Amino acid sequence: MQHSLRNHFLIAMPGMEDSLFSHSITYLCEHNQQGAMGLVINHPLELDYSDIFEHLGIELFNAEDHRPVLAGGPVQTDRGFVLHRRSERWRWKSTLHVTDDISLTTSRDVLDALACSQGPEESQVALGYAGWAPGQLEQELAANSWLTLPADAAIIFDTPIDRRAHVAAARLGINLDLLSSHSGHA
Repeated sequence: MQHSLRNHFLIAMPGMEDSLFSHSITYLCEHNQQGAMGLVINHPLELDYSDIFEHLGIELFNAEDHRPVLAGGPVQTDRGFVLHRRSERWRWKSTLHVTDDISLTTSRDVLDALACSQGPEESQVALGYAGWAPGQLEQELAANSWLTLPADAAIIFDTPIDRRAHVAAARLGINLDLLSSHSGHA
């Protein structure tokens, strides 16, 4: 296995055949000998936080929360994942600390806190996740299906959803609008 790409972005190349990942940017939360796991952070669903709270029977204590819910990937699309800034102030039942700054929580207690404005101030709720079997991501990288770069929390939490892939690619000096899935001959 190559070095771990945990806390990296994967930006789908234009030739990506899987429509679920077309034009996507994925944040990798885990990458090791057992495979890889991440969340697509730029494909919003036609749902918002208040829809999730209502579906789960969580009473909203604040105004309607219309932040969009993301389509995190094709695996376990009925399960919620909350990507958020890490804080020593909050302790959740099921949290993976990806970095000193970013955590992923899958327990309902974080949603209960978000509904009453007592959870992480910066968060992204996603349904489903992207997963790769051992060696699968490495094969896709060898086939040039993805651009990779170190992640930046500002892109996840401060950049508009529709600009995330473009902003990340620009850090590599790449304009995604100029990339083509076709190769030419001179």
